[in-house]
Amino acid sequence: MILALKIGFLHIGLLDVLDILLVALLLYQVYFLIRGSIASRVFMGYILIYVLYLAVRALGMELLTTILGQFMEIGVLAFVILFQPEIRRFLLFVGRSATLRQYPLLQRLFNPRTSDHTGWELQPVMEAVRKLAAERTGALVVIGREDSLRRYIETGELLDAHVSRQLLLSIFQKNSPLHDGAVIIAENRVKAARCMLPVTENTAHSQSLGFRHRAAAGMSEFTDAAVIVVSEERGEISLVTQGNFRRSLSVSELHDALTAYLAS
Repeated sequence: MILALKIGFLHIGLLDVLDILLVALLLYQVYFLIRGSIASRVFMGYILIYVLYLAVRALGMELLTTILGQFMEIGVLAFVILFQPEIRRFLLFVGRSATLRQYPLLQRLFNPRTSDHTGWELQPVMEAVRKLAAERTGALVVIGREDSLRRYIETGELLDAHVSRQLLLSIFQKNSPLHDGAVIIAENRVKAARCMLPVTENTAHSQSLGFRHRAAAGMSEFTDAAVIVVSEERGEISLVTQGNFRRSLSVSELHDALTAYLAS
């Protein structure tokens, strides 16, 4: 027997309470993903129009109800078009929450080739970053994890080379034709250089961030890759993961944070 609570003319059961809690959780996750972006204002406007629609329908205002009803009918399509990046980010969040690592059999079926990130040799990258920071040479290095970075690799010059200090330093030299854009490292190989990365639209980030840092934030929001940024102005080293910045790192701190993230 399902327990129910009667409040006036309302009958509230356990399923109703569960339904409300799940909707609240869903709305919170949506807000968490779009907060600080322009999309959050559009979303609030959409919610206000929907509340107005419910109010005028309850009051029996037929003309306004009909007008707003027509808007709500196309609202789902408009919602998908306006919030395409946020919906993609939400689905990525759901997919990462249900990781295949919890189910070894499914992991073998759907992801048979998984790189052992804990066995990566990060020392050449650390040595290159140390020299680049000391010389105040700007750099953007993407280190892949589980997500496929093929669409971003294809925007640059394909290399598929062994990771070495000399290679990274030569790429980011100001006279090098490959120094613009990002270097992408995946499967312990330098896959490509001069790659174009998506720029973040999150207005919560400081407006003082340069293009290099905003590209790093965007890449970390759309993929699970770790992005190393060396500032050209101050020689500051930053690590960006999942849209979060760790700034003013020493090389040893960068190594520890990067190792922990890749192994997590």
